[in-house]
Order: sequence, then structure tokens, then C-alpha cells
Amino acid sequence: MTTQPQTVALITGAGSGIGRALTLLLAQRGATVVATDRDPARVDKTRQLADGFKGAIESGVLDVTDAAAVEEMVRTAHARHGRIDYLFNNAGIAVAGEVQNVTLKDWNSVLDVNLHGVVHGVVAAYGIMVEQGFGHIVNTASIEGLAPFPGTVSYVASKHAVVGLSTALRAEGAGLGVRVSVVCPGLILTRIFEDTKYVGIEREEVLESLPEWMGVNPEECAERIMRGVDRNRPIIPITGLAWVLWILTRMSPSLVLRMMQRNVRRARAQNAASKTS
Repeated sequence: MTTQPQTVALITGAGSGIGRALTLLLAQRGATVVATDRDPARVDKTRQLADGFKGAIESGVLDVTDAAAVEEMVRTAHARHGRIDYLFNNAGIAVAGEVQNVTLKDWNSVLDVNLHGVVHGVVAAYGIMVEQGFGHIVNTASIEGLAPFPGTVSYVASKHAVVGLSTALRAEGAGLGVRVSVVCPGLILTRIFEDTKYVGIEREEVLESLPEWMGVNPEECAERIMRGVDRNRPIIPITGLAWVLWILTRMSPSLVLRMMQRNVRRARAQNAASKTS
């Protein structure tokens, strides 16, 4: 009887939220997971949570903006395990605020992590997957990569780019055995809203305004992601709102723009009122 080789998955941004939930889910499935994050305490906590699971977790510190470090992580994992089945380019950050208040440094920080971090992962792993004849790259974008969201324009730009990168790479990789999917979550109840940098708006007001009833927790998000990955879906929207906005944007871009413009007017009025009260 031949032994089935163990699935090997690489996940960035695994210290919290979607990345942690994916790590734990894949470890429960029996995969070997190389879980990385730039915060050593968070990724170590992820590894501890997986103690006793069927799979194995190898945790490490990684800054996805460092192309050489990403390449080293990928090549080391491949050399150790002889294969890479999944690469989840999941690490991401956000800056919230109107463009008139956001600095070039803020723009570059978001693009470096959200876009260049994905590029670094793709460049490091895609050639290996082509050579071995299989593999699945899963990039985390956002519903903001499918629809226009004011107030987080740098984030929107990065996530639209990730959607375009993923769908184009999917076309290239299809004949080479490499699958590519892009995940577009709506409201996921993670730390990203606490970790986000806010410019010209109050963090507390944003957190209080989140319609948590419309969101899902990271564990449910991870389950839905893997259902889409298992079915080799090209685009994987998560939450009902994400699906609705995606469909609306495709059917009537002008309608969605009017909705977003109304939201900008409302947010400005609320922001002005809070400053005078």
C-alpha cells in the first residue's frame, strides 16, 4: 500500500484573523502548515492553538514586503517537504481616511504589504508549482477589490490589483497544472479594524458603526474559503453583502457609485457633527 503524501500549505498573515483560522483548519485536516506572520507572539499563539491537531504547524516570523525573506521561506519549505500544495497570500493592512488626508507613506505601506507581498509570494512559489506540475495559489483580496469603497482608497487600489493579478495568473497557470483563486471577503470579524490606521476619522466611531450582524467570524470564513478552493473557484466572495455588491457592481456600476457617494456625504456630516459636539 502506498502512502499518500502529506499536503503542504504556506500561509502568510497567520497570526490572527483569517490566516489563523485557515492555519487551524488545514492542520485539523492533517496538512503540514508553514504559518508565518510579522508578529512573533501572534504566530506563536497560532501554533499553540494547533497543538494536538492531526497536522503539523511550523511557525515563523516573516515580513512579506521583504522579497528575499519570502523567497527563502518558500524555498526552505519546499526543500524540507519536497512539495508545495497551497500558498495562501493572506497578509494585509489598511489605512482608513480620505485621500486628501492620507500621505504617500501611508499609500506605500498599504501597497507594499497588500500588493507587493502577494507578488513576492507568487514569484517565489509559482515556478516551483509549475515545475512540480501542481499547486494552488490563493490570494486574499476583499470585496473592496470588486467594488469602489471611498475612505480606504489605497486599500481598494491594492485589492483591485490583487483580483486582476489573480485572474490573469489563473489563465496562465491553467495549462501548467497551477490553480489560482482570489478570496474577496466582506465583513469578517477580525482584528483588522483595530489594527487599521485611521486618518481624519475616529477609530471608535468606525468600530461602533460596524454592522456585526452582517459579518462572519474567521472560522466560518476559513470554511467557506476552503469550500471554494476545493471546487477551484476563480473568485470566492465571502458573506451575502459581498455577493450582492459584486453582482450590483457588474450590473450597474453607476448605481453602486451613487450609493458610495451618498455614504461619503453621510460620513462627512457625521464626522463634522462629532467634532463640533
